[in-house]
Amino acid sequence: MTTDNSATSLDKAAAPADAPVGNQDAPQGAATVVDPRLLIRQQGFTGYLTEFKRKISGGDLGSIPVIVGLVVIAIVFQSMNSEFLSAKNISDIATTMVATGMMAVGIIFVLLLGEIDLSVGSVSGVSGALVAVLSVTQGMNEWLAILVAIVSGAVMGAIHGFFFARIGAPAFAVTLAGLLFWLGFMLQLLGDSGTINLDGDGVVGQLTTYYFTDVAAAYGLAAVAVVGYFLAAFLDTRRREAAGIPARPIVDITVRTAVLAVFAFAAAYMFNQYRGLPLALVLFLIVLVGTDFLLRRTAYGRKIFALGGSVEASRRAGINVTAIRISVFSIAGTFAAIGGLFWASKIAAANQGSGTGDLLMNVIAAAVIGGTSLFGGRGRTWNALLGVMVIVSIQYGLSLEGIATPIQYMITGGVLLATVVIDSVTRKTQKTAGRA
Repeated sequence: MTTDNSATSLDKAAAPADAPVGNQDAPQGAATVVDPRLLIRQQGFTGYLTEFKRKISGGDLGSIPVIVGLVVIAIVFQSMNSEFLSAKNISDIATTMVATGMMAVGIIFVLLLGEIDLSVGSVSGVSGALVAVLSVTQGMNEWLAILVAIVSGAVMGAIHGFFFARIGAPAFAVTLAGLLFWLGFMLQLLGDSGTINLDGDGVVGQLTTYYFTDVAAAYGLAAVAVVGYFLAAFLDTRRREAAGIPARPIVDITVRTAVLAVFAFAAAYMFNQYRGLPLALVLFLIVLVGTDFLLRRTAYGRKIFALGGSVEASRRAGINVTAIRISVFSIAGTFAAIGGLFWASKIAAANQGSGTGDLLMNVIAAAVIGGTSLFGGRGRTWNALLGVMVIVSIQYGLSLEGIATPIQYMITGGVLLATVVIDSVTRKTQKTAGRA
């Protein structure tokens, strides 16, 4: 299994960063095994090129395909309609993608196990219905209603996880049953009217309608993101150098930070040309940073990656497989509920169509298109951001051209199929290269 956060034997055996890594006790004349990552530091630009070729030949494409895809999407739709990259359209895309993106974050946790959750759409619908019924119909405090909805999502996910992890039922079958059961529960909650309107000025209503109008907000967030990334990368490099393992050179960190700064401040500029920084996007970015830290920097996250690589090996290593599985499905349910609140905010209501239609497919597609493997063990929560940007950008671009919904479905399906094919080919290439 190859993951971003897993330590390799090369890491453990690495010599100082400016020296080759190999078996020091090898017979005289034996070939020295050099950690390919050290080529970057030893050869400068040539080293970067060599490292890039090594990754491509080993099937380690990373986020390259989806980034290239986003660039192509922007160029194509902008050439077709000059409004595609307008401040209004970019702001609308950023706000709309949050609901699906939140749900995709939860799905990524499940996919890392090599499993699937088909119930997230219905769970999101129940979440919106609970808030509407409790706060509007029953008069409960809205913050308390939101808490009940989110906790309910976690409980629903834990129930799915229990039947999968403890009883041994296939996750596909369990969550398919959950899809139907929670859909019926949502319809029962909404009653005969089928629709409950929300207060547009309430907490849920403002999730997708509130904007930080002060220009300092968008530019400030961009600055925090850039500085935060640089400090995190720099401190990680110092830590790795102190441990005597390969580390990213300062020049590399500086270049990456500069690229991030260009995109971050460009986005901030565009937001300020319309209504300002969307609250929904800020909350989404906070979730991405938090969940990325959880997966890559904690023992719990490493256990999830381990389970995605080999259940039996994880069990023998002392990992509580049942507990991890239940908790992962509970996390998926939690983020499905949060996504449901954003969808309710978007339409300012909870209705019988909540959580239905193509929502489930878009959530799964966002995770997979962003770079999360369907085979488990590979992915990051940031994949949700990249994947949902692709899907929503395509939808908005086609809508600007007046393309019919059936065509939009077919194009989105084609993009998903292409991504799955790339994932499968990548996995085979990694096996051939001995990296999976």
